[in-house]
Amino acid sequence: FSEAGPSGKLTVRPPRLGGNDRVGVFATRSPFRPNPIGLSCVKLVRIELDPVKGPVLHVAGADLMDGTPIYDIKPYLPYADCISGARGGLVPADTRRLRVDFPEELAEKLPEEKRQAVLGILEQDPRPAYHDDPDRIYGVGFAGHNIRFRVEDDVLTVVEINCL
Repeated sequence: FSEAGPSGKLTVRPPRLGGNDRVGVFATRSPFRPNPIGLSCVKLVRIELDPVKGPVLHVAGADLMDGTPIYDIKPYLPYADCISGARGGLVPADTRRLRVDFPEELAEKLPEEKRQAVLGILEQDPRPAYHDDPDRIYGVGFAGHNIRFRVEDDVLTVVEINCL
């Protein structure tokens, strides 16, 4: 999913941005990072304009020590971050959902406690954004399984499940 680009910096091809163009990893929400920095979701309390420092963000709920710098801030995305009661404001809500046709004999190949989670992933359309071929079979890894599916119009149909 990632590789060093011509400038020697880590780049990724995000599916939600089309998947064809490489962009710097820090310009995305990709979990593939070149360093082991922690990830936290915090509440933005207020923004203060300091004449020397510029904009200062005041946050709550960070799981870090006082004085630890915060790098690489991303907006909250309700469809990806899923924090009860939180609201997004910088990015339009991604409300498009697919109807998922998941035959029972295939669903039974997954542990029962994982079935709702995989439905949530599939209804968000895990294909690269630039793909829309109803005859193509796509795959997504989940809970040690490769879930293979096709999409026609707004219906995702699971066609096969294999162990990874």
